[in-house]
Amino acid sequence: MGSGVSLEYMDEYIQSLIGEHSGVLKFLEDYAKENSVPIIHREIARFLELMINIKKPASILELGTAIGYSSILMSLSSKNKSHITTIERDLNMVKLAKSNIKKYGFQDNINVIQGDCLEELAKLNSRYDIIFIDAGKGHYNHFLPHCLRLLEENGIIIADNALFRGMVASDNLVIHRKITIVKRMRKYLELVSDNQKFITSIIPMGDGISVTVRRN
Repeated sequence: MGSGVSLEYMDEYIQSLIGEHSGVLKFLEDYAKENSVPIIHREIARFLELMINIKKPASILELGTAIGYSSILMSLSSKNKSHITTIERDLNMVKLAKSNIKKYGFQDNINVIQGDCLEELAKLNSRYDIIFIDAGKGHYNHFLPHCLRLLEENGIIIADNALFRGMVASDNLVIHRKITIVKRMRKYLELVSDNQKFITSIIPMGDGISVTVRRN
């Protein structure tokens, strides 16, 4: 296996096609690697770039900021035309993300909210063209009702780590202390796979990603 849920040789080949980032993204990738901070896989980063170029969102909501890598990547992908709201619980990460966002001049495009995602979601009333979920893996099913309330009619929900190290797809891989997360992630995927309400594609890249739109 590779670092995600696909085979290592596939990961390596796909990443070779994507190539290396430069500038702020390379700096943040290096920082994340050196300090063991989880950020999105390179394949997922390219997928977000693709979705933003297709959708051209005016507004994006992100759950899970970490060091600000994915929000900066999404801002760059939109040529700084998208306004991004991102929520992070960890105060140290918030400070670091805000520092990175200010250092590289993204403060007019990215707003970082410090707090618990569920609590902060309940306070929001804006509408978003893309919602990117990359926060507490055991709460995606709890986030979903809020995300649907805040999602524009033709908006897209993108959820990272949807297959959670392969455990979501196979009981044989489940680690006992991760059972609750796995059950809740399966519940999330069951909810968004309701064919009467949604069209959802689950893609085995990185750690698994699901993409959901409402059925018209």
